[in-house]
Amino acid sequence: MALNQSYDLFFIFIFNLSLLFTLLPFSFSQTVADAPSPAADTCNGIFLSYAYTSGTKLKPTDPKHQPYRFESVLTVLNNGDEKLKSWRAFVGFKNDEYLVSASNAVLADGTSLPANVGNGTVFAGYPMTDLKTAIETAGDLNQIQVQVKLLGTQFGVAAPSVPLPETIHLANDGFICPKPSLQGKSEMQVCCTKDPKFKTNVTVEDEFLPRQSGDLTIMYDVTRTYDSNYWAQVTISNHNPLGRLDNWKLSFDWMRDEFIYTMRGAYPYVVDSSDCIFGPQGQHYRDLDFGNVLNCERRPTIIDLPLTKANDTTMGMIPKCCRNGTILPPTMDPSKSSSVFQMQVFKMPPDLNRSELSPPQNWKINGTLNPNYKCGPPVRVSPSQFPDPSGLPSNTTVVASWQVVCNITRPKNASPKCCVSFSAYFNESVVPCPTCACGCPRNSANTCRANATAVLVPPEALLVPFENRTAITRAWADLKHFTVPNPMPCGDNCGVSINWHLSSDFSRGWSARITIFNWDETAFPDWFAAVQLNKATPGFQKMYSFNGTALELNGVNNTIFMQGLPGLNYIVAETDAANPQKDPRVPGKQQTVISFTKKTTPSINIAAGDGFPSKVFFNGEECALPSMLPTNSGNRKGSTTVISILIAVLVFMLVQQ
Repeated sequence: MALNQSYDLFFIFIFNLSLLFTLLPFSFSQTVADAPSPAADTCNGIFLSYAYTSGTKLKPTDPKHQPYRFESVLTVLNNGDEKLKSWRAFVGFKNDEYLVSASNAVLADGTSLPANVGNGTVFAGYPMTDLKTAIETAGDLNQIQVQVKLLGTQFGVAAPSVPLPETIHLANDGFICPKPSLQGKSEMQVCCTKDPKFKTNVTVEDEFLPRQSGDLTIMYDVTRTYDSNYWAQVTISNHNPLGRLDNWKLSFDWMRDEFIYTMRGAYPYVVDSSDCIFGPQGQHYRDLDFGNVLNCERRPTIIDLPLTKANDTTMGMIPKCCRNGTILPPTMDPSKSSSVFQMQVFKMPPDLNRSELSPPQNWKINGTLNPNYKCGPPVRVSPSQFPDPSGLPSNTTVVASWQVVCNITRPKNASPKCCVSFSAYFNESVVPCPTCACGCPRNSANTCRANATAVLVPPEALLVPFENRTAITRAWADLKHFTVPNPMPCGDNCGVSINWHLSSDFSRGWSARITIFNWDETAFPDWFAAVQLNKATPGFQKMYSFNGTALELNGVNNTIFMQGLPGLNYIVAETDAANPQKDPRVPGKQQTVISFTKKTTPSINIAAGDGFPSKVFFNGEECALPSMLPTNSGNRKGSTTVISILIAVLVFMLVQQ
């Protein structure tokens, strides 16, 4: 009997011990947030702190630009009485920092890490985008606070100095942040409070933030969801009246080892499943045929399908898909201002349930000769609704929706992709495109001068490639007694150039001629251009070879939008001349005359500058303008035919030498 009781006690002990070991991992796996700084107790808003924790000297040794490793912690704590939705925090880095990693956050401009952040950057929460209040969580730091652990390289700040940023503040709208204060030598703190003057139509009870406006928006709608995978529909919509994309390429980062199984309406730029086969995906999905998987890259690039795939039952059959990557501005054709595709996404543990959905981050989109777009992080919005596929008069709501807002930006030191030349009836010379308007080769110092002002040229020089203009330019300079540097200025190196010619100016009106040259090997279907005339646009009357419309942008009527006539809206690529061995290549070209009246603009001075555009756009890209205008000092002297003959003789003499 005593022996049986001993066995019973032994088994009870073993059972309790095994139960304890079962519970221990669960207990220790819980993330416990670090306690906030004591200064947070006096903050009744959003408390932010940036604490430098450690750093070491790195190789190579460079006294002028010495690199150092740094580790810091950015803390955002919601001490207010309202949930902070989609939190964003700005850190004003100032020591040429190169950020390698950041936990619990992504860069709000869509840049993938590692990245240069030396001019400051905005962090956005991920995966926890919202910070609840202490009231609704009983002060649970895991729900009201986020700590972003930063690891990177900074330059020039050695111990005992501390590489703190210039400033920190909350980047969400509707908050006031004073100048940060220092806590010792290694921590910066600030308390941001609600701006009483800020007006918003969002109520505290709203579950989602409202959809935002931007030059371009991307909707990520989950339409069907299963335990291990889901279907998402991606809609790219252009809202800028002068924005455009050609041959668009869309990229993003999967953050939780997801992969694309199949797609409709678009396709990966690279079809490759090797990362899955040799990665954790292959170990988890042992019975899945990865030969059918489209893409396993952490950062895939997606491209549009050609028109021929629009009715393909396997790859197409998606409304607004398969347009060769062309997204037009709504001012040109609203039905072609968006693009749609669908993809089936497989998930990985621990996200294997229907409700665990996480959109990709760090979105980026670009085209060939188009503006540059900078995209923010995905923001959870109310689920999208689509017409019922059965045709019934009802709407179908998706499972979940996120919105990505992208705006047109020009990166620092980025070169344009098109340029403009000016000419006028009162001057025989053309002011050409600026030197190196679209960039210059690095090794051009011995062949041309990149910092020299472009030399005035005769009108016929615009018809030949820049590399064939040297003789005619020198001949014109000799005839007009212009000074020509040696070596000559470099070319503009632009694939598209536009000439704006002031044709006439009389008492009741005036006229101009615009010519678009395509020096590239790619044709431009459905092209458009736009010019901004600060004072003359209200007098716009008619275009004779294009469709032209006066456009009001941001409440200002100063823009004229133009495109080719129906059936003629196509600029061919540069082609060989009739005799390629002798004659230079021929650009694609479109031209029209534009007439204006002075009835609504009687005080404008056309020749003094009011007749020349202040901005010119081609397919959404802003073009480089000349730094000067044609002047009356170059009045015409003699017949143009005689001058052309003299140029031809001078060119012949130079060639003979």
